[in-house]
Order: sequence, then C-alpha cells, then structure tokens
Amino acid sequence: MTIGLICEYNPFHNGHIYHINKIKELFPNSTLIVVISNNFTERGEISILSKKEKTSIALNHGIDLVVELPFVYSSQSADTFALGNIKILEELKVDYLVFGSESNDIDKLTLLAKTQLEDSNYSNLVKEYMNKGINYPTAMSKALKDITNIDISEPNDILGLSYIKEIIRQKSSIKPISIKRTNDYHESGSEIRKNLHNDNIKKYVPIDVYNILKNKPTYNYFNYLKYKILTTRDLSKIQTVDEGIENRIIKYINNSKNLDEFINNIKTKRYTYNKISRMNTHILTDFTKDEANDKDLKYIRVLGFNTSGKNYLNKIKKDTNIKIITNIKKSDKELLKTDIKVEQIYNLITDGDINSYKDPVIFLK
Repeated sequence: MTIGLICEYNPFHNGHIYHINKIKELFPNSTLIVVISNNFTERGEISILSKKEKTSIALNHGIDLVVELPFVYSSQSADTFALGNIKILEELKVDYLVFGSESNDIDKLTLLAKTQLEDSNYSNLVKEYMNKGINYPTAMSKALKDITNIDISEPNDILGLSYIKEIIRQKSSIKPISIKRTNDYHESGSEIRKNLHNDNIKKYVPIDVYNILKNKPTYNYFNYLKYKILTTRDLSKIQTVDEGIENRIIKYINNSKNLDEFINNIKTKRYTYNKISRMNTHILTDFTKDEANDKDLKYIRVLGFNTSGKNYLNKIKKDTNIKIITNIKKSDKELLKTDIKVEQIYNLITDGDINSYKDPVIFLK
C-alpha cells in the first residue's frame, strides 16, 4: 500500500509525527510518500527550514520518499496548490491521500467538492459575492453555505476540499482519508514561527528539530522586496498583481518600516493578508503571469528517500511518462529554471549555499 501526504513542514512539529504515526497504524508496512513545498509556502511565507533540512527530518521520522512541489504550485492559492500535489501523487501511483481535517468528515468535503464542480449556481454566487468586495475564500464559503447549508471555514478543511475536488477533476484513483486535526497541533505551527527562539517551543517539536531551530535567525527579506518593487517597470506582469493593486504597492512601499506593516497598509477586504504575502513572494522572485499560467506537470523532483522509497521509485519509473529527477544534470536546468532561481533567492536571503540546487538526493540507509 502506498500513502501520500501533502505537507509544508514550516516547521516540522509534533502534529506531523502524530500524522505519520496514525498512518502507520491505519496502514502497517505501507510506503509513505510526502510532497513538500519548496522554499516559500502556500501562504507566501519564507520557509523556516530549508528543503534539505525538511527532507532529512522527514526521512528521520518515518517518511520513505520525499518529493518537491514546484514553485508554480507551491506559492499559490489552495486550488493551484492542490492541483500540483494531486498530479504528482497520481503519477507516483499513490493509493491513499491522508490529510488533517478539522471536521474529519470526508463525506461532507466530497459533497462540497461535487457542488463546486457540478452545481451551476455555485460560480454565479461566488461572482456575486466577490462583486460586493468580498475576498475569494469568504465568497466560496458563503456560496457553498447557500447551496448546501454547510459551513466551511477552517484552513485544513478548505485544503482538504481542494484536494478532493482535484481528485475528482483529474479522475484520479487516489482515495482521500482524513485524520482529525486538533487545535493543539493547528496552533503549534504558528506559535513556533512566532516564538522561534523561545524555549517553550520544545513542547511542540521533536528534539532534532529544536536543535536546528534554536540556532535559526529570523529571516527578513523586506529590503530585497523593496528593491524589486522600486526597480520593476511593470508590476502588473507579476502573478497576483491584479486590479490596479500595483498603485497601492507603489504608494506604501516607501512609507512602511517592515514587511508586516507593508502588508497591513495594502490589505483590503478583497486582498487578504495571505493573498498579499503570496503576491510579495511573486514580486520578490519575479514570478510572472506567463510562468504561472503554465501549470502542466513536466517533472517530479526527488529530494530524498530511504531504501524502501528508493525501491518503490525504481519500480514505478517505467510506468510514468513524467521525468523523474534525482540528481540535476545540465540538461535539467532549463526545465527547472524557475525552481532554481527561487532556491537561489532563498539562499541569498538565508545566507545559504547559492549552488545548493546541485546537491544530490538525500539517501537515508
């Protein structure tokens, strides 16, 4: 049995260990494959842990195969995030996707997914709400409530809904299973990020993660972002810079002292904090609308595996039409140019190795 996980590990904490252990209880002797976000997260935040660190930690805590979610999917909203993850897991012949969910109700999430895909009133209602100045996540929830009388607002339920919708849309054979997500685990990720150098985080993370985090600086890319904004001639070409928001960006960039103040100055009812964070990441990395529109999966990049994961990968390679990349060759650079660029920018901010993209796949024997 092969089980898929979708995780950001920003950072890896005890909730992730709970997730892995629950899967091993449900599916003993299974192969666990995790797709991890790269250097920036779905919410537009810079990753506290590098890809290399996340991969090593995942392998040390029971994952068999770690692959990367390309930046074109990982830095965008829930639907695009889900699109890339499900495409990758389908290509890797995963039997089940197991994800955390506040409601822990697959039937409810499936009903909502089918409503989004099949009910003609859904799109019209979303448009009506957005025309009133309501942001997309809220408009989506209101439209679904109007049609089904079901409330959905919790972040993991919304992601789970996007996963199930993509499974249906792609006609995937993957079966979704949810694990009850508790508030303790939900809060721990944000608490760790807020209190990175506080000893209290020891209760949230395994010791190997704590030993890495206690020496981590707080990464600040505001000056890099400011430089990009001031030197980019046409911000409207950048992904998620829409509807004239570039005018607010230019207005506030010189009057904001830090990133958080800048985001709050720009934020509106329509443009949420997370949406602006993603937009900032796209500006920082010069990620254009043309790049973002190309959502075809062209490769799967392997970051690490143990013996079980390596054997599984070798077994399925002949059955996939997608190029599977372990160690990067010269011929792969054009294919990976966006991810390589983003990784180099991340390393510039974090004082990492600018050539880390050349690092070989991590093998845990």
